[in-house]
Amino acid sequence: MHDELRAALAGLLDGLPPKQAAQAVDRLIATYRGRTPTDAPVLRDRADVAAYAAYRMPATFEAVRAALAAFAVRVPDWSPATHVDIGGGTGAATWAVADTWQSHRSTVLDWAQPALDLGRELAARAPASTALSDTAWQRQTIGEGLTVPPGTDLVTVSYVLGELRPDARRAVVAAAAAAQAVVLIEPGTPDGYLRIREARDQLIAAGLRVVAPCPHSDTCPIVVGEDWCHFSARVSRSSLHRQVKGGALPYEDEKFSYVAATAFEPPAAAETSPSRIVRKPQLRKGQVLLDLCTPDEGLRRTTVTKRHGDAYRAARDAAWGDDWPR
Repeated sequence: MHDELRAALAGLLDGLPPKQAAQAVDRLIATYRGRTPTDAPVLRDRADVAAYAAYRMPATFEAVRAALAAFAVRVPDWSPATHVDIGGGTGAATWAVADTWQSHRSTVLDWAQPALDLGRELAARAPASTALSDTAWQRQTIGEGLTVPPGTDLVTVSYVLGELRPDARRAVVAAAAAAQAVVLIEPGTPDGYLRIREARDQLIAAGLRVVAPCPHSDTCPIVVGEDWCHFSARVSRSSLHRQVKGGALPYEDEKFSYVAATAFEPPAAAETSPSRIVRKPQLRKGQVLLDLCTPDEGLRRTTVTKRHGDAYRAARDAAWGDDWPR
C-alpha cells in the first residue's frame, strides 16, 4: 500500500503551489509542536489538508502499519470485519489497516470536513481490490459524547490524543475501549509516551488486555522522567515529500509510541508472550546487547554472544521492536 499511497498523493496534490504548501506546513508544525490542546480542528481548509497529507501521511502510515504489524503477529488468527478510525483525517491509519487485513469495512470519523473530503478522494485512487473502496467518511466531534457502533472489531486512534484536552482524551479512549481491539499511536516523544501510558492504564481498567508492544498488562516498568517507550519506522520520501518537508535525504525515521489491546482472550501463542526489544540492538565485536521489556522481570539487558550459536545470529538480525524469546 505504500506505493499506492505515494501515487495517490502525487496525483491529488499535483499543481499544489510550493510556497502555499510550505507556509501551511510551517503553521501546522508550529501547531503540532505546541503544548495547548484545542477544542477545534487543526486542519481548517483544503490548503491545510493538502499540506498535511503531503507532510504527514507517509510517516503516519508507516508508524501505524508498524504498530498493526506487531499487533497482528500476536493475534495471527484474528482479523477485523469492521474498523473505526477516530480522528482519522485524511485516512493514513485506514490505509495502514487495509495493508494489514482485507475484507473489512472502515469508517473514518473526524471533525474537519476538508480532511474527510480529501481522504475520500485519496481512497478513490487506491486499487479497487482494497478495503479502502468501501470506506465511509463521517463528520464527528472528537471528544465527549463520542461513541463507536456496537460490535466494532477494531478502533484506531493515531496522532490524535495530543490534540485533545484531558477530558476529551479520556472520552476518546473510553469510546475506543468498547471495541474488540484498540490500537493507539502517538509521537515517540516523552509526552507522546505519557499519553499512551495513561491510555494504556485506562484500557486495562476497562477490562482489556495489552497485546503489544508490552508482553504483559501489568504496570509499565519504565520510570517516568528517566526514559520512555517508543519505536521507529523507516519512511521512504518521494520527491513531493522532500519538497514539502525541505529535506534532502531519501528517507526519514518516524519515532512513535503505541499500545494495542483486546477485549478477547489472546491466542495460546500470545498468552506466553515473548519479551520485546525496546531499544536499537547494540552490536559489539562477538556480542549483541539487547534491551528487553520482559513478561516477568520488567526491563533488563541481555548479552548474546557467539557461543550462543543460532541465538547470536538471530540477535544480529534483530531489530528495535521485535519479539525476543523469553
